[in-house]
Amino acid sequence: MSIVASTSTDKIIVDKSRSHRNKAVSKTVRATRERLQTGSSAPTGFEREMLLLHIHSVLHGAIALPFLVALIAATGVYLSGEPDILAWALATLSAHAVIVFLARKAKREDIGADKVAVWRRRFLIGQVLMGLCWAIFATQDCDACGDIRFGFFEGTVLLVALAATAMGTFLLRNALLYTFLPVVAALAFSSATTGDPVHIGLTAILSLSLVFLVFMTGRMNRANVHILSVQSEKDDLIAELEVAKSMSDEARRRAEEANLAKSRFLASMSHELRTPLNAILGFSEVMSTEVLGPLSNPTYKEYTSDIHRSGEHLLNLINEILDLSRIEAGKYDLNEEAVNLIEIAEDCIGMVQLRARSKNITIGEQFEQGMPAVWVDEKAIRQVTLNLLSNAVKFTPSGGEVTVKVGWTAGGGQYLSIKDNGPGIPEEEIPIVLSAFGQGSIAIKSAEQGTGLGLPIVQAILAKHNGQFILRSKLREGTEAIAILPPRRVLESVPPVEDVRALEPRRKSFA
Repeated sequence: MSIVASTSTDKIIVDKSRSHRNKAVSKTVRATRERLQTGSSAPTGFEREMLLLHIHSVLHGAIALPFLVALIAATGVYLSGEPDILAWALATLSAHAVIVFLARKAKREDIGADKVAVWRRRFLIGQVLMGLCWAIFATQDCDACGDIRFGFFEGTVLLVALAATAMGTFLLRNALLYTFLPVVAALAFSSATTGDPVHIGLTAILSLSLVFLVFMTGRMNRANVHILSVQSEKDDLIAELEVAKSMSDEARRRAEEANLAKSRFLASMSHELRTPLNAILGFSEVMSTEVLGPLSNPTYKEYTSDIHRSGEHLLNLINEILDLSRIEAGKYDLNEEAVNLIEIAEDCIGMVQLRARSKNITIGEQFEQGMPAVWVDEKAIRQVTLNLLSNAVKFTPSGGEVTVKVGWTAGGGQYLSIKDNGPGIPEEEIPIVLSAFGQGSIAIKSAEQGTGLGLPIVQAILAKHNGQFILRSKLREGTEAIAILPPRRVLESVPPVEDVRALEPRRKSFA
């Protein structure tokens, strides 16, 4: 069966045509969450980000290599006493200047995805130039220094340079290999031609160090790629969650606006609905009581009685709907005053007593004496009591009993309890009964059906008073409805102030 999108104005409240968007968002969110949980990240796809990080690293560490080269040159001149090493230092600084120039130029340009490979090759060429400079240093010799002494100096410098290059270029994949392969090749060629054991040992040490550091820089490079991947997935997930949240907030806002518009509409229809009903009730009552003369046909008299009863039922229904709508719309204002809860209970019992006697129902009273007044809206609390009493009398079978209790709560508040021995309510139906227009199975099967608004109105009124409503019921064991008012609503009487004898004024003496 196909689902057709609604084009009516009801679409403002529930737009079913947008359900596919929510499904797509939830699917993307679940997929991104699974990627985050598995932690899998592809080694490719972040070449541009890694290149930008490398450029940032080159520019921030640009001053470190010149210091190292200057220190090496000064030490070489001190050991050999010849200024030939200064030419190497100048060539090395020139190669480093080329790399820094490339980094500055790349930073000024907006490197797109299509230019990443080009710039990566340029930086690798710069690293090859730097490697050639280190290879020239590795092939230098010093007759005045001694082979072992100068070999130790060369080995130390090359290992330091290898470590520094590894730390500075691990973001550029294979940069360390491109830099020091010429150095290893130069040392290997020198070892093969001269047979110098110092160069042979240096070649072996440098080769092993290069293999180890290439492995470590590769792992560091992959770790950074993984971090970028997780950060990207996290950003995608946050974006999708924000989209889903905005859609949810928009749907909730529209639903609240529609509900508020409905409540305001019903609250403003009080006069328009009650005016014709009052006319119907008045004229039907005049006709049924034959005030203006007898009705010749008894069927007409029966019809007028039915019209009057139907009008009363409709008026009660409208009153309950309007009361609940005013509460939801925030237009139900409390007119608070000091009221005695026991007096309200007694008045309401008297109002339902006639109906209870017609069903042979006994209403018992259990009131605690000496209870102070409470600060409430008398009309609202009277409506709460009448609603609970009417429900108890309505659903209690003939010959049953209803017990009304008024007393203290453990926290210092006051409560009103109305308990009957009727058929009760199944425990799974209590949330349905407490919802608007909700009716239990017993109410549906009974002859006296209501609107399902009595208990929601009671809940709303007690909530306006910062109170609480509790409904306890079991099937075939009766029902107990408890309305609780908080301690702050109880007015404590202040004892009278005792007369205290006034103190005589002290005589002032002047020296």
